[in-house]
Amino acid sequence: MAAQIKLYTLATCPHCNHVKDYLDERNIPYDAVNVDFMSGEDRTQVMEIVRKLNPEITFPTIVIGSTVIVGFRREQIDAALAELGGT
Repeated sequence: MAAQIKLYTLATCPHCNHVKDYLDERNIPYDAVNVDFMSGEDRTQVMEIVRKLNPEITFPTIVIGSTVIVGFRREQIDAALAELGGT
């Protein structure tokens, strides 16, 4: 499966790290954006994307295909992966 998964995370966020570990253990590719490592216009642009996906701007914000999941929610992640054919 191509990386159709995007994670918006914070480096110090334990739930963000759980999502990464969960996907890594299953050898599922993803693109991760560590928002707290960004600055300036790049950070502003990414925060606008996160705000559109998740108006409360909480982390992790996960995009799997067309599904947006906020937080480490295993069942929702598994369901979205199944829709992509990734599990």
